Amino acid sequence: MEEQYFQIQGKKPLAGEIDVKGCKNAATPIIAATLLTNQPCYIQNLPLVEDIFRMLDLVKELGAKVDFIGEREVKIEAKDLDPSRIRKELVTMLRSSVFLLGPLLSRFGEVKMPQPGGCLIGARPVDAHLEGFQQLGAEVEREEKYYILKSKYLKSGEVVLPEFSVTATENILMVAALLPGKTVIKIAALEPHVKDLSRVLVEMGAKIRWLEDHTIEIEGRKKLKGFSHFVIYDPVEAGSFIILAAVTKGDIVIKNVPLNNLDLVLQKLKEFGIFLEKIESSKINGGAKLKQFQTLFDVKTKAPKEFLPVQKVQVLPYPGIPTDLQCAFGVLATQNPGETLIHDPLYEGRLRYLDGLNKMGADVSILDPHRAIVRGPSNLKGLPIENYDLRSGAAFIIAGLIAEGETLISNAYQVDRGYEKIEERLQKVGADIKRVKV
Repeated sequence: MEEQYFQIQGKKPLAGEIDVKGCKNAATPIIAATLLTNQPCYIQNLPLVEDIFRMLDLVKELGAKVDFIGEREVKIEAKDLDPSRIRKELVTMLRSSVFLLGPLLSRFGEVKMPQPGGCLIGARPVDAHLEGFQQLGAEVEREEKYYILKSKYLKSGEVVLPEFSVTATENILMVAALLPGKTVIKIAALEPHVKDLSRVLVEMGAKIRWLEDHTIEIEGRKKLKGFSHFVIYDPVEAGSFIILAAVTKGDIVIKNVPLNNLDLVLQKLKEFGIFLEKIESSKINGGAKLKQFQTLFDVKTKAPKEFLPVQKVQVLPYPGIPTDLQCAFGVLATQNPGETLIHDPLYEGRLRYLDGLNKMGADVSILDPHRAIVRGPSNLKGLPIENYDLRSGAAFIIAGLIAEGETLISNAYQVDRGYEKIEERLQKVGADIKRVKV
């Protein structure tokens, strides 16, 4: 496959509208959940990004029938599945392939799968998933670069996760949905996409209660039915566009922003001097269920002439600042006065993008794999930048838009994994960005 880059000429005035798409992190486990039943499942509001296409390829290879019945709606019918047909090359390039473990284990009693791939942001072991399965009675074996799971003694019970793992919480929810009896998940993640998956599982026949102290109670069924679901809008993409609009001082209306999923993000932006103006409630067609879950508005950023000093940006489990927005905040920190501590305790490779910002003229000291000091304001200069993951790629695009001269960002595919046709959407608001092939 030929290498593709993003080529950006910075310092262009931006104005217009850009809309937030469906949430990739919600859609990928929901696609996996279709494997829990042999009845037809309908998923609407899919973002048309590479991770979604690869996830659909995975379930199709297993034998599921996958049909697009609209631009963003897919019908999946997983009647005749063969777990042995898991494609290694797809699994190793897609972190979301880990979601196959739970449904295949609970439906077929055994699954052998290669280690999932994904972004190069440090160690992302599936230990939390495996520990959760074992606490429910699964047998886990490791064979070279494969995991082998067997469910001879699998039964409902209590799972205490070793960390607030979003993907492990979702995988245990899917296993428990097809286990008769009550399962309690403690130290569970509460991100919006976890709750979106739980809405699907309830529609399939499971009963789910959200208790205090990050605890979820789920009553499973021997057999689950199909569902029709409208995927939530993406809070991370919304936050990315809000920061982009603020840093570029653009006159941009961002549509379909789930404000109720961004409380601490918006509070932190206020510390920088950035406020949001609500234009109107978004006109969406997600139905009453979505409106109960997400408060959607079209908004415009109101950035100050000079940003205010902010001492610290720290990643926390939801409802904290998500790790997926930390890179965008890092770019913002290069433009405010004084020192800002960036602290991301989740992934030891997430701060690697700061080396790229330093090359562009930022003043950043990386203290350890999880902490860095950003000093600003800095005048960024465009130059060729090596990109290696989804979120750093989005951050480099933001940096390129405010840099002087030309920025060339490698590995456009990584950005395509989570941001739909990003260059076309930014072109519509005046950005000088194009995709080039080498």
